[in-house]
Amino acid sequence: MVRNTQVVTSTRVLGLLKLPKVRSQPPHLIYTRNECYVKEMAAQIFNRIGQVGLGVALMGGVVNSALYNVDGGHRAVIFDRFSGVKNLVVGEGTHFFIPWVQRPIMFDIRSRPRNVPTVTGSKDLQNVNITLRILFRPVPDQLPRIYTILGVDYDERVLPSITSEVLKAVVAQFDAGELITQREVVSQKVNESLTERASQFGLILDDISITHLTFGKEFTQAVELKQVAQQEAEKARFLVEKAEQQKKAAVIAAEGDAQAAILLAKSFGTAGEGLVELRRIEAAEDIAYQLSKSRNVTYLPQGQNVLLNLPTQ
Repeated sequence: MVRNTQVVTSTRVLGLLKLPKVRSQPPHLIYTRNECYVKEMAAQIFNRIGQVGLGVALMGGVVNSALYNVDGGHRAVIFDRFSGVKNLVVGEGTHFFIPWVQRPIMFDIRSRPRNVPTVTGSKDLQNVNITLRILFRPVPDQLPRIYTILGVDYDERVLPSITSEVLKAVVAQFDAGELITQREVVSQKVNESLTERASQFGLILDDISITHLTFGKEFTQAVELKQVAQQEAEKARFLVEKAEQQKKAAVIAAEGDAQAAILLAKSFGTAGEGLVELRRIEAAEDIAYQLSKSRNVTYLPQGQNVLLNLPTQ
């Protein structure tokens, strides 16, 4: 009895409650709402991706602006706006720095050539035009000091002045002729003095050589005149020696003629005129032999008329 009463009661309660009826919507309206929802979700996703990409780009730009590269054979010195040049030399590779506050300054530490021409005077007051070729490089540990005192163009400030000073001091110890004959000694002294002088500025000189050495016009003309005078002196000495040789040859020839005359006199005294007649016959025979070879000479025997009817007397 109890169970039946509960069932009837619940049925009545449900009958008393008037629930609204759910109406079914058309299918095309359901698809339209789904598409709008998908589009809104896609737009939100793309906005998120754009925000993230912009943040990554900004972060990459900030990081890139705080990086710098030091190439091979180079070193960097850091200048700080608050503390000045730091006593630190940065090696090769990629490094960080604080933008706007710090600034890296690059230095080439490889050997570089430089020609320095100088006009100076020798010990005998001759003008000398000399050119020195130098292979130089900075000392890496002294780059902060070099930048603070001399700057980036330290070679323009140092090398011409110290090279001219050293060359004038060394060349003044030699004559013009000694500069040519003792060139190795001059080069060695220049090397020693210039290397010691450059080390005071933090520079290493790997090689020093004299590539050009000329003198003034007056000295060149004097050398040419001296060469001409030496050549003329050699020519005169040759002529004197030639004359002496000719004199000796004449004396020897005269002695030979005298000896020959003595021998001829002895021969004449012994053989009489027969020797003279023999020499005359030999000479005539030689003359006849020479004339027989000539086409312009015709031999006519004595006492006969050949080719021409010449009257005889």
